[in-house]
This record gives sequence, structure tokens and C-alpha cells, in this order.
Amino acid sequence: MGITIVGLGPGNGRLLTREAWQTLTTVETIYLRTKRHPAVDDLPNGAVLHSFDHLYDSAEKFGDVYDQIVAELLQLGQSEDVVYAVPGHPFVGEATVTRLVAAAKKINLPMRIVAGLSFVEPALTAVGIDALDGLQIFDALVLSEFLYPPVNSNAPLLLAQVYNRLVAGEVKLLLTAVYPDEHLVTLIHAAGENNQTIEQLHLYEIDRSPQIDHLTSLYVPPLSQASTLPALAETVAVLRGPNGCPWDQEQTPQSMRSGFLEEAYEVVTALDNDDVDNLREELGDLLYHLLFQAQIASERGDFTLTEVIAGIETKLKRRHPHVWGDWEVADTAEVLRNWELLKMREKVDKPDSILDNIPSALPALARSQKIQDKVSEVNFDWPDISGVWNKLQEEIDELKDAKSSEEKMSELGDILFVLVNLGRWLKLDAETALREANSCFSKRFNLVEQMVETRKLDWNDLDLPVIDLLWREAKELLANDDAPVKVEGIS
Repeated sequence: MGITIVGLGPGNGRLLTREAWQTLTTVETIYLRTKRHPAVDDLPNGAVLHSFDHLYDSAEKFGDVYDQIVAELLQLGQSEDVVYAVPGHPFVGEATVTRLVAAAKKINLPMRIVAGLSFVEPALTAVGIDALDGLQIFDALVLSEFLYPPVNSNAPLLLAQVYNRLVAGEVKLLLTAVYPDEHLVTLIHAAGENNQTIEQLHLYEIDRSPQIDHLTSLYVPPLSQASTLPALAETVAVLRGPNGCPWDQEQTPQSMRSGFLEEAYEVVTALDNDDVDNLREELGDLLYHLLFQAQIASERGDFTLTEVIAGIETKLKRRHPHVWGDWEVADTAEVLRNWELLKMREKVDKPDSILDNIPSALPALARSQKIQDKVSEVNFDWPDISGVWNKLQEEIDELKDAKSSEEKMSELGDILFVLVNLGRWLKLDAETALREANSCFSKRFNLVEQMVETRKLDWNDLDLPVIDLLWREAKELLANDDAPVKVEGIS
């Protein structure tokens, strides 16, 4: 008693292996996962064929179909010798096989695997590539369940079971997160068959092909330009390596600190300016710094880039039990409360103060807001916003009365601190508000400078009332962001 699983190959009977043919000719009954395969018509005459196609019509999910097939085969295999034939190779894209092998092992039911050609070999022949050049193989149905494709865009990609235009459309939308719409790809229909058809077209066009059917695969060639995290990590490693750049070789984690902060601020500036092109570039610069620090740590044996990524991946899922768990949340506020609760649970050594984990290198306004957010969690805050307004007026009066520079400095700091708290109560970020104010002032002043130059005025001859008039004019010109700003000269 037991089960023999036979691979039928990717096409008609001529692609059956000799062992598969010999096995199939010696049995009276053959169980087929599906009759919808070219090799079925070439199977030995006289064998009774039983397929499980009827299960696909009644089950809601493929998983349910696979479970029913496995259950029936296990029951049969305990009382008779069963031959179960599947398309291609038993261990390439055959979910029933892996489930069946695992289940048979638990009950010590003998299993035999008769290998067959998979769809991979004729597909590789069709496009003329070597599988050892980093080929990635995915089931299109499995891949389409992701929100971001887990593929390496610098290595060849082969997708099986692109069996209708709906699946092709889902795959297309997913892959455009990594590949450009115009990327040339290849649809392979009936790979290895006499009627094999090859279609080369742009990625955005694949779901328009009228030839797509259950024997369609998709080949996606690699991008010509290095564009993956491993590729960038390799570039950084080369720069640090013995034949790399002297400057990069000399750097330490501490020497890179100022550059890291500078790049972070340039990212923020790009965000403030809503400058998409600059944001793309600045994110790249910041990513370089992240990989550089990870590379140095790896050289020292401290940790690896893999550990960095695994750490944040695990943390994100652990801190979002309402997404990857059974917690329920009502709103964003509850999400944030849960985040802080989980964060505290993770700390092995509790800090002496709730303020200890606030980075001292944060910009002053941002750090002030973090401090006040933290203390408000233990109810060290005003009961309502009126207390903040009153405190602000009190601090302004104290600054007016301050005598020495030290007193003025202290009182000015108090005012800024209260202003940050006022922003909190108004649900505004103080750091962002000041950055936007700086940007707004700079734009207006630049326009005033243009007016002075265009109208051939001299700054030394301008008094405050005239400058104020120019300022107001600039403000009005900039009031409509969509309108082009034109500075008129004096006739």
C-alpha cells in the first residue's frame, strides 16, 4: 500500500520521462489532479482515469480543493496502491504534492516520487536564459496576494499559472511597483508544445493578450540598472573594501554623523517643498548613509544589515497587533496608546525617567514637543487650552520685565516651550509650523529683493514704511500659489 506521484511534464506525451511512462503503463487506474493537461490524451490506453476537476467547481478556495484531494488520496493509499499524476514536476508549483507528502509522513504511508520536466525548462529554452543566473520562480496566484512584490528586479523572474487575463492584470499592477510600465516582458504560451507561442510586449500590456490560458507563463527580464537593496549594499561594501575609495575607507560611525543629519534635513526640506524629484534623490542619499553605518557595523562584527531589517520587520508586526494579531482598535489615538504600552513592555531595563528615551539630538522644538507629549501621559498638563494661553501671556510679561541677558534668555526659552505646548493643544507640530514660516518668509523676502532690483531701488535709501509696502505687495502676489509671480518694474 502507498502512493506514487508522477510528474506528467509540461506538455504532451513526448515530454514524459521514461520512468513516468513505465509507471503509468503498469497500473489500471490513474488519479489526475486535472484532465486539463496536454499529456492526458497521450496516456496509456486502457487505464481508468479519475480526475479531481469537479472539486474546483464546488470549493470556494484552492486551499479547500487541495485539502479534499489530499484527504481522498490518503484514504485510498491506505488500502491500495495509488498512482497520482500531476502536471510538470511534482515539486514545482504543485501544492497538493507538498501537502500529501507531509500528511503521508505523519501516518508512515509509503511515498514514491517520479520526477518529470517542469514548465521551467521549456520556458527557459523559449527565452534563452540560464536558470543559474539568479532565476526567481513564483506562482502568479501566490505573488498576486502581496501588496509589494518580493522580487529582485536585477535578476530574471519567471511566473507560472498566469492562466487568465484577470490574473495577468493583478500581476501587472503588482509588478509596476518595481518595474516601469514600459519594461519589455515575454508571455510564453504552451511552453514546449508544438503550438508554443511567444509574445514580447510591455508590462502594462500583458492583460490585453487574447492568447492567455492555463498554459501561460510570464518571463520578466532584469532591469539593466542596479536598483535593489543588495545591489546598493554591494556598492557600499566595495567603497569600503581594499580596492575602494580612500575617503569611504577612513570613515567611522562618528565621522558620518553630521552627514547623516544633513541628509535627513534635506529629506525634510524636500517634503516641505513638495519636491518629488528632489525627495527621490535625498531619500537615496539617506539610504546610502543607513547602509554605510550597517556596513561598518558588519565589518566590526557588531551586527549585519540582515539583522537590522529583521529587527524592524519584527518590531513593526509586534507593535501592530491590530493588523497582525487579534487586537481591536477604535481609532488612531488607541493605536498610539497601544504602541507606547507595547514599547514599555519590550524594555528590559526600565529608564529612570519617562524622558530618558527622547533623543537629545532632536531639533529643539521637536524635542520640546516630545517632552510635553510624554509628561502629558502622566497627567502633567493643563486641564484645557485656556491654561496654556494664560501661561503664554505670563511668560511674555516676564520677558518684558527681564533685566539681564541670562534672564531674557531663560524667559525667551519659556515662551518657546509654552508655544510648543500651545501647538500640541491645537494639534499642530511646532517644528513643521516654524519650518513653514521660515519658508514663507524666505519666499516673500526673495520677492522683495527682486522688486528692489527690478525697480532699480537702493536698499540704503529705503526706510521701513517703504519696505513694508514692498512686503505687503509681495504677500499679495504670493497669496495665490497657482498664479505666476510677475514683478513689474517702475516706468
